[in-house]
Amino acid sequence: MNYLANLILTGVIVSASLHADDQPLQNPVVLRRQGLHGYIGYGSGKPPENSNFNMGMGFYSAVWPLVGEPIADFQIGLPGCWILPDNSDNKDTPLAPEGTLARTWSGRGPTWASVFQTLEGGLGYWARSRFRYGPPKFSMNATPQCYDYEIGSPGWAFFHSSMTLPDNRLGIAQLSNRLLIPPDGLPFAEKPNGTFMGYAYMALPFTDPVEGDPPTGDQAWTCFVNTANFKGPIAYYIPETWSKIGKIFNAPFLYGRGLDARPGVMRGGAMEINAVPCFEGKDSNGVIYSKIPKLAFPVDKDGRSILVQDVTYYSKEALFNDFLGWRKGGEPCSGQFRKEGMWKPELTARKTRYSQRRKIIIGMDGILKSHVYSGNIWGLEWYENEVVKAGYFPQYFRNEGAKRIPVAVTDVPVETGLVEKEFTRAKRGEPFLSPKAGAWTNPGPKLGPFQVELRDGSLVTYYWYKFIDQPSFQQYPWTDEKKRRLQDFVEKIHASWPIDREYLPPPGTGELATLDPALLVTPPKGLDIGYVPIVTRQEDTAK
Repeated sequence: MNYLANLILTGVIVSASLHADDQPLQNPVVLRRQGLHGYIGYGSGKPPENSNFNMGMGFYSAVWPLVGEPIADFQIGLPGCWILPDNSDNKDTPLAPEGTLARTWSGRGPTWASVFQTLEGGLGYWARSRFRYGPPKFSMNATPQCYDYEIGSPGWAFFHSSMTLPDNRLGIAQLSNRLLIPPDGLPFAEKPNGTFMGYAYMALPFTDPVEGDPPTGDQAWTCFVNTANFKGPIAYYIPETWSKIGKIFNAPFLYGRGLDARPGVMRGGAMEINAVPCFEGKDSNGVIYSKIPKLAFPVDKDGRSILVQDVTYYSKEALFNDFLGWRKGGEPCSGQFRKEGMWKPELTARKTRYSQRRKIIIGMDGILKSHVYSGNIWGLEWYENEVVKAGYFPQYFRNEGAKRIPVAVTDVPVETGLVEKEFTRAKRGEPFLSPKAGAWTNPGPKLGPFQVELRDGSLVTYYWYKFIDQPSFQQYPWTDEKKRRLQDFVEKIHASWPIDREYLPPPGTGELATLDPALLVTPPKGLDIGYVPIVTRQEDTAK
């Protein structure tokens, strides 16, 4: 989830399919946007001074069906995070150059550090997702240039366009030779209900720092996941993805300030409640009532909703140093994170404010609260009330002046017509397409096409590329020697790191979620080491 998506999805795009906010209630029931907004989150402590636990961040997040079926114009992220480059030494110089989107946002100055670069992504539902199927999906996401564009997979942005990013904006290098990364996100097997997916972003030195214009650091932020049927790294952000902004905008002050060179900062996480439709209707006295989709949360035998656990920060001792030594000719590295490089912050529950159609919702604290449980586990605590059962967010609200209050379904007047109204099911989207030119064909794939059908009802087409020949690398004029060294090292990783090894420490409680088995692929004979499956198309199986 991210701020750009928030702007887009609460603006023109959503209002094109929903009634405008200022339209009067003339019909019995009117469909509105901005049915719910807010953040349900937690804070995490700052690492000890000079401890250097800033080279990786990870946690286990619950996977469950928040809604019963795909709903149009609906976007809520399950608990995720925002990792920023640490620019705390800069107190007054803008990091967002004139001409970037974020520079136009008020309230972010004088440095615009919070919207300079972000590493995001995670579990959730997105309004522009093409192939929704009920449960959430997992997607990487990053904003390398002040929200001018986003990177969500090895080829595409974050659902905004059917076509791939321009060649010079590709940023993710597919690392795994066993897992497909479709642009619409990774679906899960069957129906997860409170199982956990672990993931961590780790800075790793696949290449050396380089001088020049722009100078580029050696930090390749690599996504490791831990599920029941796949464990290990899936992809990484090429360091130049972060460093190029200084050269593009002729801004030398930005050199060395991106995520390629700076430590990462994460101060907690949250569910981002973004685009949620609602119905509104009036009773016989003219009082407005509203209805949002039914939102369900997992509740364990003790009545707890455990949403996040095992939040961990990592130093170079966790993996970076062993990884670098191996690349330089030392002992092979297992990829498992060392305990001496881990630090677990103390979590704190953040107070949540909810709004509906820009009106504050009151009375929620008597129903649910953000809560930190014993064992440094964060989630929701439920209270006995007369509105909803534990595990369910209030669905109905009554307008009272400038506020809204949750009410039970039995307190909704029949004449409002709300109870029987059902939200529009999300339509299947257009295909994600890749070009037959440029970085995708020169030097191009070794073998393909291959196709698999995913549980979300989409058909994925992919080709096998030599690792260094995949599209994301073709924008850089690297020497043949640099490319050869990187290719040789990745071949060592493919030969040494299986998908059933425990790279991340296991979760403290609960079971691991299972990815859609169709995502797992086996390299063809002769391409089992040093080649990766690059998705080139994703489309609805019905088309």
